[in-house]
Amino acid sequence: MPWRRQVASALAMELLRDSIPAVSLAAAAAALYARAASSLLRPGLPRLVALLPVLALLAAAPLAFASSAIVRGVAAFFLAWLGAFKVALLAAGRGPLHPALPVLPFLFTALLPVKLRRGGASEAKPALPTLASCAVKAAVMAALVGLYRLNARLHIYARLALYGAHTYCFLDLLLPCVAAAAGALGMETEPQFDRPYLASSLRDFWGRRWNLMVSAVLRPAVYDPVRARAGPAAGVLAAFAASGAMHEAMVCYLSLRWPPGGGMAAFFALHGACCVAEGWCARRWGDRRPPPRAVATVAVGLFVAGTSFWLFFPALLKDGVEERFLEEWAAVAAFFLDAGGKMNSIVVR
Repeated sequence: MPWRRQVASALAMELLRDSIPAVSLAAAAAALYARAASSLLRPGLPRLVALLPVLALLAAAPLAFASSAIVRGVAAFFLAWLGAFKVALLAAGRGPLHPALPVLPFLFTALLPVKLRRGGASEAKPALPTLASCAVKAAVMAALVGLYRLNARLHIYARLALYGAHTYCFLDLLLPCVAAAAGALGMETEPQFDRPYLASSLRDFWGRRWNLMVSAVLRPAVYDPVRARAGPAAGVLAAFAASGAMHEAMVCYLSLRWPPGGGMAAFFALHGACCVAEGWCARRWGDRRPPPRAVATVAVGLFVAGTSFWLFFPALLKDGVEERFLEEWAAVAAFFLDAGGKMNSIVVR
């Protein structure tokens, strides 16, 4: 009966509420079901129908984190965006997931922003630069949290610049940690970022340097099918439109408000159109000498920053989200400072 389904749904969400282990177990169980169902059903409509409950759970799971916008946003990115796209690709027999994958690699690939490296293992990179980079990003984030106390006296563009640096440091600290966990379990992953601050073009920035896990999902899910039917330009515009739609969804998860404002969609539509125009210009005037790399890198950085200040961050930081972020990051900083003080007192004793 409908009321029984509503009660069961409410009870399930209450059990999952604000519990990272419970949500993780539920998502893992859903992923294992997806693996088992896919091993029994051929790609296509039957497999898609069987995987619809998994897609629904991945979309709903982030809402269990009612008290933390940061945790809710991370869960939405991991599960409702990347995880749901990977499961949808699995239904079509494409993408990084395959029922023949061993259980642990399947779970990591389905639920975390990682892409397992195929083929032979590459040469191991020294761990020291990675640790140093993580330490630098953690120190930068700590300094930014301290500067947030001056938010009321900072110009809006200065605040947005701080948020941009914080976003990059947070993602470039979080995602390599996930990859390191996979590496500790014997799984080699592809990089998530490749020094986006060195991009020499918008296509270089979005396609080869920034958040490569998203590119790895959008390429088979959106770009390749649209390109096969309507050409490369349409594929690029469709991929950016899908990214904009999912960013709008992320804003809704963060703010718990509907409908979205449209700023994210406009940001990615603009960048998609500029990438298409950039490719057209490169084909038309490819024989001309390109500008110096330093000049191109600065121009790309200014364009990304300027359009982010105009469209991206204002859409993200309205409806009280900015205040909740500041409160949560202040609480995180206070927690680590308190823990550090306690550890120091133990060492002194």
